[in-house]
Amino acid sequence: MINNVTLKRVCNIFDFSNDKICSVFGLGHCEISADQLTQIFVEKNDPTYKELLDVEFAGFLNGLIVDQRGPSDGPERAAEVSLNNNIIFNKLKIALTLKADDVIAILELGKITLSKYELSSFFRNVNHKHYKECSDDVLSAFLTGLKIKHEK
Repeated sequence: MINNVTLKRVCNIFDFSNDKICSVFGLGHCEISADQLTQIFVEKNDPTYKELLDVEFAGFLNGLIVDQRGPSDGPERAAEVSLNNNIIFNKLKIALTLKADDVIAILELGKITLSKYELSSFFRNVNHKHYKECSDDVLSAFLTGLKIKHEK
């Protein structure tokens, strides 16, 4: 999925203001100004459009974990230089302190049914023989289900 779209959807789910979004970026050691945020949220065909880099989005997701769960006792985690749907999905799961059953229920709200085994394949090490890449459809269904859950 496109980082800009995913960021916009996550911020919409939690009804984050622009100030809150900038604050979450800061918690992930990535500074984004209000002007940059405006450029990130405009349509792709707008001449002021700015693509959100993987390292920037990883900073936001790390900041979201700190925002939702508090700072960790261990060393701070550096933002990943390269993201994929599996990493995004896992960071959202961690930020929201979701267990497998919670994630499965959220996915079902988004009209996708997975078993615990299928779900765990997304969170395995990339070199594990049962690792599976998370498709855009699965991540989108998770975000849709999360939106439905938070509206209740």
